[in-house]
Amino acid sequence: MSSKIKFGTDGWRGIIADDFTFANVRKVTRAIATYLETAYKKDRPVLIAYDTRFLADQFAQTSAQVLADLGWRVKITNGDCPTPVIAYNARHLKSAGALMFTASHNPARYCGIKYIPDYAGPATPEITDTIVANIESASDELPGSNPSGSISIFDPKPDYLQFIYTLLDIERLKSANLKIKYDALYSTSRGYLDEVLQHSGVQLESLHNWRDVLFGGGMPEPKGEQLVELVEAVVRDRADLGLATDGDSDRFGIVDEQGTVLTPNTVLLVLARHLLKNKGKTGAIVRTVATTHLLDNFAAKNGLQIYETAVGFKYIGEKMRETAVLIGGEESGGLSILGHIPEKDGILADMLVAEAIAYEGKPLSQLVKEAIAQADGPLYNNRLDLHLTEAHKTSLIDSFTKNPPTEVAGIKVKEIGRKDGIKLYLDEGSWILLRPSGTEPLVRVYLETNTPEKLTKIAQELESVIAKLEA
Repeated sequence: MSSKIKFGTDGWRGIIADDFTFANVRKVTRAIATYLETAYKKDRPVLIAYDTRFLADQFAQTSAQVLADLGWRVKITNGDCPTPVIAYNARHLKSAGALMFTASHNPARYCGIKYIPDYAGPATPEITDTIVANIESASDELPGSNPSGSISIFDPKPDYLQFIYTLLDIERLKSANLKIKYDALYSTSRGYLDEVLQHSGVQLESLHNWRDVLFGGGMPEPKGEQLVELVEAVVRDRADLGLATDGDSDRFGIVDEQGTVLTPNTVLLVLARHLLKNKGKTGAIVRTVATTHLLDNFAAKNGLQIYETAVGFKYIGEKMRETAVLIGGEESGGLSILGHIPEKDGILADMLVAEAIAYEGKPLSQLVKEAIAQADGPLYNNRLDLHLTEAHKTSLIDSFTKNPPTEVAGIKVKEIGRKDGIKLYLDEGSWILLRPSGTEPLVRVYLETNTPEKLTKIAQELESVIAKLEA
């Protein structure tokens, strides 16, 4: 089974009772513990948290018993908990890091485990590579009955909330008296985001704010198809804003007062502007290769440094630990800001959007228009998920690596990037990114350009070129 255990961009995920089993959890926990022995002394506690999934709490208990058996002092959360909350506590409690049992926004049949070091951000590749290398020799045996370590329960909420309130202008939020709808999507943000909203004096209605291990039959992903009820509630009651998070609350979902579900690209731009204009913050902007170049335009206009990273918040987090970052984010819905932990936080992201409305006294749709105009937008995006055979996938990547096109849809290719996949930087601010999946026969193609017509034309031409490479 250990051959199936692979750490992706954010830990190991598997299907419950198939490869995500109690035996494999014991195995992975011991592999993590072997790494911990090289990095920390045992006077530091190891933290453990879990999301709302089926058996996640039991997997967490199993992991705690293994670590205690190995002589570690373990602190396990008193209930399901958001990833950013356990990450914050990993640093705050001077821990040896935290194990988080979550499959994030994945369907209900999945569970996962990720290791968060004491710096409170995602583990970098050298750490996860070490853990994966340890798996083969790790045992999946049951722990002994007389552990040399100890297990205690703690509440991660109070210290996190106290910290979050230092990053927000609570008085400004209270004076705005906003009407907000919040869809917990049965996630770990319930009891956190709703508490922050109530503390901020908003008129609040909460949806799906209880544990349902099947996530209401959907997915805990704050995207359009999962947010139909939230959109309806916002429009029906003329609310100022709709908010949601994914299963472990590290990704955000935003609905404006017109019922439009905003893209993460748009939210990143609105918040970069808010932090600079309204809060007087400054610093670099960090985005992944797949995230909008409107952020580059915004940075250039305001004299800010822009950094492009590979896909995965761990790379953004790494940059946040090296330099002052105003905002770092990715098109898949994660962000963090100056002064916060180097981990994505959907609770803070949601609150910052509410704060931007409170500062400006304008509808969110208006703030979006202004931010896009100031960044010389709009730009239009698309993502194609191409399910190809392994042979076709290899042929496509080979072709674009060895003989990349010099133009696409009549637009000249200026530069080729190989930071993560293959990125074609075109004239007129357009770009194309091809990223093959490491785990399945899939190639994701991201596109951005300045008119819908060009977007369609580029997509059609690419699909035609890729189809010809099948032979």
